[in-house]
Amino acid sequence: MANFIEFVTTNWYIIIPALLVLHKVFDLLYVQYLYRKLGAKPCTNQTDDHAFGIRAGFEMLKKKNEGTVVDFGAERFESRIDPKIPTFSMRLFLIPIVLTRDPENIKALLATQFNEFVLGSRFEQLAPLLGKGIFTLDGEGWKHSRAMLRPQFAKEQVAHVQSLEPHIQALAKHVRNAKGKSFDIQELFHRLTVDSATEFLFGQSVESLRDESVGMADEATDFAGKSTFAASFTIAQNWLANRAVAQKFYFLINPKEMRDSIKDVHRFVDYYVQVALDTPQDELDKKSKDGYIFLYELVKQTRDPYVLRSQLLNVLLAGRDTTAGLLSFAFFELARRPDIWSKLKDEIYENFGSGENSKVDEITFESLKRCEYLKAFLNETLRLYPSVPVNFRVATKDTTLPRGGGKDGSEPILVRKGQSVFYSVYATHRSEAYYGKDRHVFRPERWFEPSARKLGWAYLPFNGGPRICLGQQFALTEASYVVARLIQLFPNIENYEPEEVYPPFKNSQLTMNLLNGLHIGLY
Repeated sequence: MANFIEFVTTNWYIIIPALLVLHKVFDLLYVQYLYRKLGAKPCTNQTDDHAFGIRAGFEMLKKKNEGTVVDFGAERFESRIDPKIPTFSMRLFLIPIVLTRDPENIKALLATQFNEFVLGSRFEQLAPLLGKGIFTLDGEGWKHSRAMLRPQFAKEQVAHVQSLEPHIQALAKHVRNAKGKSFDIQELFHRLTVDSATEFLFGQSVESLRDESVGMADEATDFAGKSTFAASFTIAQNWLANRAVAQKFYFLINPKEMRDSIKDVHRFVDYYVQVALDTPQDELDKKSKDGYIFLYELVKQTRDPYVLRSQLLNVLLAGRDTTAGLLSFAFFELARRPDIWSKLKDEIYENFGSGENSKVDEITFESLKRCEYLKAFLNETLRLYPSVPVNFRVATKDTTLPRGGGKDGSEPILVRKGQSVFYSVYATHRSEAYYGKDRHVFRPERWFEPSARKLGWAYLPFNGGPRICLGQQFALTEASYVVARLIQLFPNIENYEPEEVYPPFKNSQLTMNLLNGLHIGLY
């Protein structure tokens, strides 16, 4: 034994390279075995930055900070590979990954092969902020979270659109303050959605729109984390998105700014959690008798502050950021397109009146669904600007995806156990194969054409399969109501964004919004 140890220690410079070569040879042989066993072919399109994916990884982080990363990713499907084969492989920070915009592959990831793919290291990447919730968990934990959240988005809860009206009135005061001149409406949309989301989730709105600038006394109690919540939530998400790009090296990204922002966010949510935990059950029942309040119902199932905070933050992320992003991109296009603004005005005014003659009580869940052009307009907004533009899954075993291999890309490709597959809904929604030569044009009328009924998995703004978004109707109803009411209150819109900046720079975090806000005028 001693002689063997001495041999190894004195000849390590020969043994280690030899072992690495043997491992590589064995791995290549095993891959060939998997190709035969699973009926797969190598990925037809393969790209290489000749630096083991390190250069590509830093390039993506740079593009992300510039606000062009989703467009950069979508362009790779057109420029660096055969665009007829919408799947390719590459390395990202040393890690081999697959990227696809093929609806058949996305369908396999999210539905037909759902049990073969999981979130991978997403929990570790996002847990510092979101904890254990519906967006970070797999398996039984995810199923339990989804079961708890489902009642929150029942139709009768979605139908209560009138609860948005006080928040719209507060928003309108800020708009009038601008006197038709330039103001950042995206910032107001984020405040609007956090106000409505906190009321919906906690039974009490944070009332961020009610401030001294519009002469409205803040009726909500002040508490630690409230004033800094919105900015801190954005900063924390930005850092967590960088951790996701870093893949298995996520732990290297843990700056003080991120940690401090997360503490602010947690203080904000912990206030509501503690209020609920300190309230006797009979009082909670009394407060929620007029409607389902998620936090109060959740306290009946668990009194663990960590679990409560995690679930609330997961839903708050969806309730605040996705709807605010949708509204911001919607008004970005409206400010540039007077023809669309005019058509929406005609439909809204015909159905619900305008100005002092607005029939606000008639704007309901059902009546909004009958506004066909409004629906088409929001569909088109979500097509070009999906709330979650890029996502990923990780294989739980050696498996395949339906297409992307062989000479023409029509044969299955191999996905190794532990390998990440990124799918770009943003790129799918801009594919000529499904949306024609005018795929980059914002055109709501396309949703009245026969081809719109045949899109299937080529249109996926709310994900699909078992993890399809529970709150899609809630988000669409809220966005519809806000668009309708602002058009009623302010018949004119002015664009103050540079006309040449198109597509706009995007802040792609866990969700997507405009990088530099949205400066328009309404009067």
